[in-house]
Amino acid sequence: MGFQIAGIAILLLFYGCYLIKMMSQWKKGIKTDQIGKGKTGPVKTIELTMKAATYTVLATEIISIALNISYCETAVRIAGTLIAATGVAIFIVSVWTMQDSWRAGVAKTEKTRLITGGIYQMSRNPAFLGFDLLYIGIAMMFFHLVLLVISLFAIVMLHLQIVKVEENFLMEVFGEEYRGYRQKVCRYWGRKR
Repeated sequence: MGFQIAGIAILLLFYGCYLIKMMSQWKKGIKTDQIGKGKTGPVKTIELTMKAATYTVLATEIISIALNISYCETAVRIAGTLIAATGVAIFIVSVWTMQDSWRAGVAKTEKTRLITGGIYQMSRNPAFLGFDLLYIGIAMMFFHLVLLVISLFAIVMLHLQIVKVEENFLMEVFGEEYRGYRQKVCRYWGRKR
């Protein structure tokens, strides 16, 4: 029961932050959800597949928590709880740091700033890192093969969103400023020498 409560709390914090940010931006006239909108070809396919994967993993996580499914020892479940909570914290800090430049998907029609301060000094993609840690942590807490496969697929799709969509977009929009930033800060975590 303790892991179920922790799992529910973690998901509520994570997705609560996501929804509150979207509603806050909506009130300002900002369309946060840009996934698949105004895109064609591989970019649209990657974004829409990523969106479907993230919805599927959330549904699978909720079912796994409700049924309290787990084939792991208590120590692994505790470690998963800590990893998932870390993912939530990183995600919340990243969304807060982005302020009104935060979008889900790339926004080709809206002008945003390149954010390089705060947590973005240590990660070019902390929100994606937050998602990854959440998925890994929940999979450890409520481990079974279906959740593992769906979580890994979602992580792969998030990675493809970064390397095939977002990095190209940022290079196109911010050019040398982004190139310099990319040379200093790692994709997921750490600074380059």
